[in-house]
Amino acid sequence: MAPSPQTVKQQMLRTLICSDAPEQALRYRGAQRIAGVDEVGRGALFGPVVAAAVILPEDTRALAEAGLKDSKQMVREDREKLAAMVQGMALAVAVAVVDAETIDRVNIYQATRIAMLLAVNDLSMEPDHLLIDAMRIDHPCAQTKLIYGDSLSISIAAASVIAKVHRDAMMREMDALYPAYGLASHKGYGTPFHRRALAEHGPTPLHRMSFAPVAALESIDAAMELDFTEIDVAKGDVLFDDLEGI
Repeated sequence: MAPSPQTVKQQMLRTLICSDAPEQALRYRGAQRIAGVDEVGRGALFGPVVAAAVILPEDTRALAEAGLKDSKQMVREDREKLAAMVQGMALAVAVAVVDAETIDRVNIYQATRIAMLLAVNDLSMEPDHLLIDAMRIDHPCAQTKLIYGDSLSISIAAASVIAKVHRDAMMREMDALYPAYGLASHKGYGTPFHRRALAEHGPTPLHRMSFAPVAALESIDAAMELDFTEIDVAKGDVLFDDLEGI
């Protein structure tokens, strides 16, 4: 059986080398304060999208030697170790959170751009170039949109790790509030367990109501809540508070 497209993509991503080559190319052109920007949680059914912006020093060899790469390619222990290293080495780090209500109002693409912009604006140091994973944002700073950036750029990978560690910690906290959904394990993504929990318990106030698996449940609930308070009976309209006994 042929591997799934997702498996093929993951295999391809593992062949990419995360390095400071994109940053070196930008420094050659005069950039000095390069902010890597990335997000996590874009495809989840529950909770916020989280973005981080990180400005690293020019010498990032320690991070490279420690194995910094796309956060999705790392286990939790390694992510948390690398996140601590990034926090200790970075010239500036910022994290921004955009909640599910905003995601439903403006859509996930725009919410992701908002989160990235908030993170960049919250940096303690003004960047002179943004390296962003596959997106552009409404910021006057020069920008480079880098496809698979979290697997190619050490600055974007640093932002990816910071954002994921932050969001994963939020999901573990939310798991204590909504234990039936398994948030600590799947972090709000649409796993079979999560979908079964949604079908059984319905969505929480922190689920993304505009996302198809959640919206479908809402549509079913709405269809079942038929208004039986008014019935047209031959020779006149008769009003009933309920239909018991009819």
